[in-house]
Amino acid sequence: MQQIFNITYTSRTALSQFLEKYTLEQLNKIPEGFSNNLIWNIAHVVVTQQRLVYKLSGLPVMISDEMEAKYEKGSRPEQDVSQAEVDEIKSLLFKTHDQTIADYENGSFQDFKEFTTSTGFTIKNVEDALSFNNFHEALHIGVIMSIRKFL
Repeated sequence: MQQIFNITYTSRTALSQFLEKYTLEQLNKIPEGFSNNLIWNIAHVVVTQQRLVYKLSGLPVMISDEMEAKYEKGSRPEQDVSQAEVDEIKSLLFKTHDQTIADYENGSFQDFKEFTTSTGFTIKNVEDALSFNNFHEALHIGVIMSIRKFL
């Protein structure tokens, strides 16, 4: 499991660097041909991890209902985010990761509701959820790398 957590940390570090490198205007820009922007993709990975790991385990998430709705699958940016929201998202990249490790080590993930993703992968337990989450984050890093070419 340590390797899975190390991969997540590497992903989160890369995402954090996008938040540092790009201006608020660039983070909010939706390039022609795209349906979302850099900040949406970054917040979306936080929301998805919380849903995959915590909600499917029947545990409370560490994000607000508003954030979950704003960045869930199928949503789109409806307005620009503020610097305060960017700062919150950046903080959550690591807070959620660190808390997930602590909760895993404490055995908090006892129950899990099996779930089949839109890509057809069936997640049967929290370990599957953590592994799939890394795949999901990598997909969005790829999207982010495409978007940044148009900023």
